[in-house]
Amino acid sequence: MRDKTTQQRAQVLRKRMTDAEQHLWSRLRRRQLLGFKFRRQVPVGPYIADFACVEAKLIVELDGGQHIDAKASDEARTRFLESRGFRVLRFWNNDVLRRTDDVLDEILRALPAPPA
Repeated sequence: MRDKTTQQRAQVLRKRMTDAEQHLWSRLRRRQLLGFKFRRQVPVGPYIADFACVEAKLIVELDGGQHIDAKASDEARTRFLESRGFRVLRFWNNDVLRRTDDVLDEILRALPAPPA
């Protein structure tokens, strides 16, 4: 059963996406990457992943300046997500906005080969 509070928080985050999240979402949505379905602001346990491709067990997290001081909590979050079988990729907001193609290339490399 999903935690209602986490679900509600995820809904709020979907409505208040950062510029970097909006920018990346425009490139991930509608199965644009090798046909893989990404979802945004996805509850996973007590956490909310920025983007998740459940079928590929891949989570993409975007980090802003507030994450400079949150290294320990980010590492704990990553360990939790990995313990659930996900691979976690982290990108700085700046990189998403300025080097979008490089970020997408790294995400593509993390995805399994599409079915033939």
